[in-house]
Amino acid sequence: MSDPAPDTDPVAEAVGISKRFGATVALADVGLTVAPGEAHALVGRNGAGKSTLVSVLTGLLRPDEGQVLFDGRPAPPATDRSAWRQKVACVYQKSTIIPTLSVAENLYLNRQDDVGRERSRSRSSAAASTAGGRHGPVAGAISWGRVRAEAGRLLGTWGIDVDPRALAGELTVEQRQTVEIARALSFGARFIILDEPTAQLDGAGINRLFERLRGLRAAGVAFLFISHHLQEVYEICQTVTVYRDARHVLTAPVAELGREALVEAMTGEAVGLREIGSTGGHARDAVALSVEGLRLDGAYEDLSLGVRAGEVLGLAGAGGSGVVAVGETVVGLRRQGSGRVLVDGREVRPGSVPAALAAGIGFVPEDRHRQGLVPLRSVGENLTLTIADRLGRFGFVSGARRRRAALDLMRGLDVKAAGPDQPVSALSGGNQQKVVMGRAVASEPKVLVLIRPTAGVDVKSKETLLGAVAAAAQQGCAALIVSDELDDLRAADRVIVMFQGRVVGELPRGWTDRRMVAAIEGLAFEESHG
Repeated sequence: MSDPAPDTDPVAEAVGISKRFGATVALADVGLTVAPGEAHALVGRNGAGKSTLVSVLTGLLRPDEGQVLFDGRPAPPATDRSAWRQKVACVYQKSTIIPTLSVAENLYLNRQDDVGRERSRSRSSAAASTAGGRHGPVAGAISWGRVRAEAGRLLGTWGIDVDPRALAGELTVEQRQTVEIARALSFGARFIILDEPTAQLDGAGINRLFERLRGLRAAGVAFLFISHHLQEVYEICQTVTVYRDARHVLTAPVAELGREALVEAMTGEAVGLREIGSTGGHARDAVALSVEGLRLDGAYEDLSLGVRAGEVLGLAGAGGSGVVAVGETVVGLRRQGSGRVLVDGREVRPGSVPAALAAGIGFVPEDRHRQGLVPLRSVGENLTLTIADRLGRFGFVSGARRRRAALDLMRGLDVKAAGPDQPVSALSGGNQQKVVMGRAVASEPKVLVLIRPTAGVDVKSKETLLGAVAAAAQQGCAALIVSDELDDLRAADRVIVMFQGRVVGELPRGWTDRRMVAAIEGLAFEESHG
């Protein structure tokens, strides 16, 4: 880990910030100081106030009390968005890149006139001077070639290997993030907020992102790094600030703060990440989920596995390993080229989600926003989608029965919401994920398939979600956790590891982080099981 930045004016500072929304206190006299060239972590459970502070730091919210400073000077007026963009930018977990535009167009959106006409202005000014001194702006068509050239120069300056002509919608998540960082830098900002930047990245992508951040830090760019993954805080950050219940708890050098102390500061309890597991399927238990000779061209090949009733099996692998495709095949989102999926010995019709649900498979998808929630519906409706047929007769759902069922699920998963009628879109990310999990377990499935089930949630929510998996396993459900998150995989009785579409080994409970990471990254490891 590199030494802290020299003692100069902070690149960004929040002093005595308070913010209320009606009776709700979102921030209570909190502070934050980020030094030039520093990676500063901001951590806390959902509802701690992180998102509100980000909105204040980016000028989207005006604090009730306190002030924001950049380079030791007061922040620009709230109405001067151009001045704010020159000071700070935020790369959100949900990309703001417009997929139907090229990379160059995204980089210079609403600025292409200035970039594309700059050369023609200078040429016209020179011609006008020669002709007799007429000056002033010259109208003309945008030079898209110049826009692309400027985009290429910008990307090259910061070592970002993305074709400026590429359609943004065809970029990977990792590439979209780097384009957003480049766009922030193009305004002159040297303070960038990264909101859960690794939530959708695999292990290799995370390593590349961190290398890029280190390079940018060396060039004087500072980062506020918001993450629920504590190991990433220790890997990339020099300083960490903890908020809890809208208040500042501590700021400390990462190297001087132990993991247990950090978790305790976040939760207010002397707890660590418990190793949550099921009772474990035994050899005498029936195989609830069988995958036989499964193959999908370009994703994985010749895959066979079995999960016994009451067992939690991890399926680990980074991007390109095929693990997500396997999980989506089991639940019917993809149709395999050959092989079959069986639940309790009965084959499930390929490529059919309704058939998978009818067979007794519950599912937590990788992307809760795109695949997991109906955003315009209430919490109660989202929770009970899989059991609507049990809540009424002849196709009519009883509102009272739905409400009772939803309340039971909300209590069981500690969903923080005003009630079942609240729009699910109004919940925090961790509570939305609990709703997705609640819907999956509501039908008391025989098999649970969970793809990166704790991505982008806080420590406490992670325990709740994995605790729900353990509870289902104790009731005899077979669970398949598809993930490259070590905390997810620790909940498994055993872990099968895939690399480039093939199974490369199996690890029993008790594996070390180093061994698991090596396996996921395709490095050789000894004493494979299975």
